[in-house]
Amino acid sequence: MREVITLPDGRAAQLWDNGVAGPAVLFFHGCPDTRHAAMTGAAAAEALGVRLVAVNRPGYGRSERHASTQSSVADDAVAVADALGVDTFAALGMSVGTAYALVCAARHPDRVRALGLVAGPDGARHEQGTVEEVVERFRPEFEGWVARIRPDDPDDDALAERFLADLPPADAALLGATRTAHQVAASLREALADHDGYLRDAALTFRPWDAGRADVRCPVHTWPDDRERHLSVLLAGWPDVLAALR
Repeated sequence: MREVITLPDGRAAQLWDNGVAGPAVLFFHGCPDTRHAAMTGAAAAEALGVRLVAVNRPGYGRSERHASTQSSVADDAVAVADALGVDTFAALGMSVGTAYALVCAARHPDRVRALGLVAGPDGARHEQGTVEEVVERFRPEFEGWVARIRPDDPDDDALAERFLADLPPADAALLGATRTAHQVAASLREALADHDGYLRDAALTFRPWDAGRADVRCPVHTWPDDRERHLSVLLAGWPDVLAALR
């Protein structure tokens, strides 16, 4: 399976594709996160015969930096689907990824057959200023957190332990039970190698979105957030989520 695809404008996009011959679900990860989040659904996807694909947004892993918008990310997703020979797909967003999935469904109604939104923000919080101004406003706090997590630490166990300690207990317990320390560490290093991915995600999320629920024509499935188990809404729910979107 290909791990990097060249987009129409020449940028590289890094992805994960389980390669199953079945209806496709394109996953939009949270932040700071990567395509690794979709790998937690690999077993459920295989059991259900679902082709699960996840693409790193610009600034994550080997996906090149770009002055992205929610619309440009939606278009990138369709370009990846084209490259993989996928005609129609369900768009599934987790956390911050829900905004991108929603915009993809609104912008490409001929391609997105269903929309899944897991533990997402409501889009009500709006930061003042340009995207670049919001990025710089968020930068000090984020970089302080990254310095505390220390993603460049070569000790997988220590890195995973610091990250899991920062999560809500239910999320930490389930993630720790479903992913090895090496897998958690690999995801973190990929997500945090470049700070641009997270900072642009955050800035775009907390400004007016490029589309709203009223702009989506396909069926919409939602799994509400519980702040005490934010991530585990998806980790424990993969079978139900993928069955609904299949």
